[in-house]
Amino acid sequence: MIIKKYVGKTESEATEEARKELGQNIVVMNVRPLKKSGFLSLFQGQKIEVTVALEEESERTPVTRTLTPDRTIKPAPRAPLVEGSQKDTVRPSVKVNKPADLMDDGSDIGEKLDNLSSLLEKNIKFKELDDEKPSFESDNTVSRPKKDSGNNISDETMSFIKLLYNTLIENEVDEIYVNQLTDEVEKISKPGMPFDFALANVYQKMVLKFGKSEPIDLDTHGPRAEIFIGPTGVGKTTTIAKLASELSVTQKKKVALITVDTYRIAAAEQLRTYASILEIPFRVIYSVEEMKQAAEDFKDYDYIMVDTAGHSQHNEELKNDIEVYIRTLEEIMDCENFLVLSATTKYRDLIEISDSYSAVVAYKLIFTKMDETGAKGNLYNIRMHTGAPISYITNGQNVPDDIAIFDAQRIVKNLLGGKS
Repeated sequence: MIIKKYVGKTESEATEEARKELGQNIVVMNVRPLKKSGFLSLFQGQKIEVTVALEEESERTPVTRTLTPDRTIKPAPRAPLVEGSQKDTVRPSVKVNKPADLMDDGSDIGEKLDNLSSLLEKNIKFKELDDEKPSFESDNTVSRPKKDSGNNISDETMSFIKLLYNTLIENEVDEIYVNQLTDEVEKISKPGMPFDFALANVYQKMVLKFGKSEPIDLDTHGPRAEIFIGPTGVGKTTTIAKLASELSVTQKKKVALITVDTYRIAAAEQLRTYASILEIPFRVIYSVEEMKQAAEDFKDYDYIMVDTAGHSQHNEELKNDIEVYIRTLEEIMDCENFLVLSATTKYRDLIEISDSYSAVVAYKLIFTKMDETGAKGNLYNIRMHTGAPISYITNGQNVPDDIAIFDAQRIVKNLLGGKS
């Protein structure tokens, strides 16, 4: 892993300098203003320091995907931007939370991990470590090194590895990925290495594995179809309403709403209500011909947001119907698919759902119902399983407020036992 700092007059200038040297795959770990010092500093402008990280090729973990060769998940353009009932209140004046809003301003990585270090220090007790205590690994996990294995792992590092393992498992990170992370700690372990160094390494690794969020591109030249797919009950309709409000009210974009969900009358009426409040057009689509006509009618719009019927991953007929509509739009305009998943769904079911849709289209991820679970491990699991970028999370019932761009740093901090 490469970690470097760059200084510029603005965050953009420093980040651009980092991209010139390290490439486009860098992850911004921290942004902070540099403190001025000395008499001459009175005549100098403010400088911004940006810390970036780049995972080297040899460090990257291959991701197994179930996609056909011509349907690999491709990175989509960058840019900014959970569920509710029909009674949700729409407040058009909305500002979607940006990742920067969710972190402590002006703090470096060490400061962000302070509360994690404190938590770990309280839990690490060397006297309680002995080889007679039950091991924390289960029968199907990779065997962890024992204290007397001769691998030069200090008591402090061994204590950290055990606590890290238990913390991630508690947060429902899959054992396969937990073992990968603890293995990394063992590889970098040296006699006398403080555990906070290992903690910072794990933190950076997980942020890099999550990668950049990929929200809707605000600089696109329409028309562009934003298509929302996923199982029933995850909140696709209200997620669309939240994003439509951001695009039309805050960003002043021309937005049209259409639905191909003709199975649930309530869902169509709910979307119609949102469209009426936002004063944007809405249409129900019953056939491919009507989809083509809608694309023609809205060709001067920036975004056409498409709600699809939620269905079981085992319902092949409905899945094929949705694919036909998506292919129809792909022939006419640029399209982007969002697979909407609930953070409360069991990991095994999430794998089935994501694999089912991977066989049909490339997609980016939106996780809903974040406020309904304390274990956020499924976000990491599905990101690692699918390789698909996470765009947004939703965390409440209010339309349009309870949605934010995915923030890897905040989620990783939570997964490691820190405050979210």
